[in-house]
Amino acid sequence: MMYPLVHELAAADVPVRVPVAVTCRVLGFSEQGYYQWLRRPVSDGDRSDAQLINVLRDLHEDDPEGGYRVLSDDLADLGYTVSERRVWRLCNMAGIQSVIVTRKGRYRQAGPPMHDDLVQRQFTADGPNQLWLTDITEHHTSEGKLYLCAIKDVFGNKIVGYSIASRMKARLAVEALEMAVAHRGNPVGVIVHSDRGSQFRSRKFLAALERHGLIGSMGRVGACGDNAAMESFFSLLQKNVLDRKPWATRRELRLAIVHWIEGIYHRKRRQRGLGRLTPVEFETIMKDAVTLAA
Repeated sequence: MMYPLVHELAAADVPVRVPVAVTCRVLGFSEQGYYQWLRRPVSDGDRSDAQLINVLRDLHEDDPEGGYRVLSDDLADLGYTVSERRVWRLCNMAGIQSVIVTRKGRYRQAGPPMHDDLVQRQFTADGPNQLWLTDITEHHTSEGKLYLCAIKDVFGNKIVGYSIASRMKARLAVEALEMAVAHRGNPVGVIVHSDRGSQFRSRKFLAALERHGLIGSMGRVGACGDNAAMESFFSLLQKNVLDRKPWATRRELRLAIVHWIEGIYHRKRRQRGLGRLTPVEFETIMKDAVTLAA
């Protein structure tokens, strides 16, 4: 499947031409195999496999936890008619596999940091839109899991953006970020701190940060204290909503989460750290104080 790449790099019309021998040596296969491939025409099946692998790579980038069965469902959603067996074969051929591994229990593998830790557990800010924290939580319903990605402004502890979905894909984090940017008037230079989850390391999330002029920050592996202020919000959500009763449908739980964030947490839940004010009251008072001072 890499031979077309060798052919493209060796073409005479590319800006920087790479000899066949060099590319084959770097990629780890023989020149003889490349020239054998070059002498025979590409079959329709090989061409179809190559196109599907490209689609699978894009889908896997969006949902790194999903295995070949999840990818097969995603292909069906896009209108492809492909058997699970073929998807499994193509994933094996292309080295596409879930980042979730099983080794003495099931855990989600943390990847390398894409940003430095700019927070160092200092969850304070002198004003709004200086430091946002983000993380993802999940909860079971009778229909399956529901995922919430939330973004909190540490200045007033307000949830400035969130996204809720039945799948934990990269776009879950991107949509929460887009909501936060829109609600806060497109601020630039905000530090957005997260853990090393694949959604926050994804190409789509990194592109969204750059597009909006935001600054990424990531904590260490296995150090829950590096995002403790966000975990405190999820703990409140767990006690006040998620664990209150069994949830029959995702829609029921989604409505309950939105009602609690917008109606209770923002406007009724007074916080000692905010001088016994709600997040909405705190931001309103601080905004008025800044206006008067100006």
